[in-house]
Amino acid sequence: MPKTFRGTYTVMITPNDAEGRLDLAALAAFVEWQIREGIHGLIPLGSTGEFLSLSEDERVAVAETVIRTAAGRVPVLVGTGAEDTREAVRLSRQAERLGADGVMVIPPFYSTPTDDEVVHHYDAIAGAIGLPVMVYNNPATSNVDLRPALVARLAAIDNCRYIKESTLEVTRIRDILRLCGDRMTVFGGILGFESFVEGAEGWVAVASNVAPGPLSRLFSLVADHDRVREAHALYMEWLPVIEAVGGHRYVAATKALLTHMGLPVGPPRPPRLPLPAAEDEAMQALVARLGLRFSHAG
Repeated sequence: MPKTFRGTYTVMITPNDAEGRLDLAALAAFVEWQIREGIHGLIPLGSTGEFLSLSEDERVAVAETVIRTAAGRVPVLVGTGAEDTREAVRLSRQAERLGADGVMVIPPFYSTPTDDEVVHHYDAIAGAIGLPVMVYNNPATSNVDLRPALVARLAAIDNCRYIKESTLEVTRIRDILRLCGDRMTVFGGILGFESFVEGAEGWVAVASNVAPGPLSRLFSLVADHDRVREAHALYMEWLPVIEAVGGHRYVAATKALLTHMGLPVGPPRPPRLPLPAAEDEAMQALVARLGLRFSHAG
């Protein structure tokens, strides 16, 4: 039976070595650390994982490494977004064969599909696999806005049971739940704490690359309705990290933080560039201020 997804899920960076080549050993160590720290789920090959900058062989190697290392301890959802519906179907079938627990699919990001075309796209993907599909709404990067009324249409598709809602309009959570009921489980994409309070059952987080323990605990505290104030205090404590990895340098900032924490993950791939020196120094100072560190097993 498919796993039920809820909690804080890390949309993972993809480690490179100093020359920009894929570093699978660092990736496996990163997965182990995330699980030891209490993360609820992992999502390789999302935007933070630079999926569009990886070759076919590299994408397969990343998915295989994460799935094999996680070994069923937490759910693994593989990003399988593509501009061509047929390619998204192929990638989703591939993820299923590799042992993924689900797929996360951003809409086609160049063709600006109509609502009917979006529905057809997700219906084709969901109908081709037996895995749950997490729809991914991020209009800032996909040029498509999956508004709540359209999400309700997607919720009528078998297997489309989750959505990562990545806008700054937290009332979207309320409206999706009102229109979809229990047919669609909502994950926040940017506003984690605020999304939890509005009824989201998960958060696909960039910042949990750096702080998986505290940000997983944030969900657990909100889920215990008597501890929301405690959750808010924890949220405010870690807001500097959440803000540091927000904006257009989210990949470079996350990689800089992890490197300063003791896990060298290499530079982002072009056209992304490493952080300018002053910003990198600010990341180093943040690591020192919060006592962030990466620890290998044992």
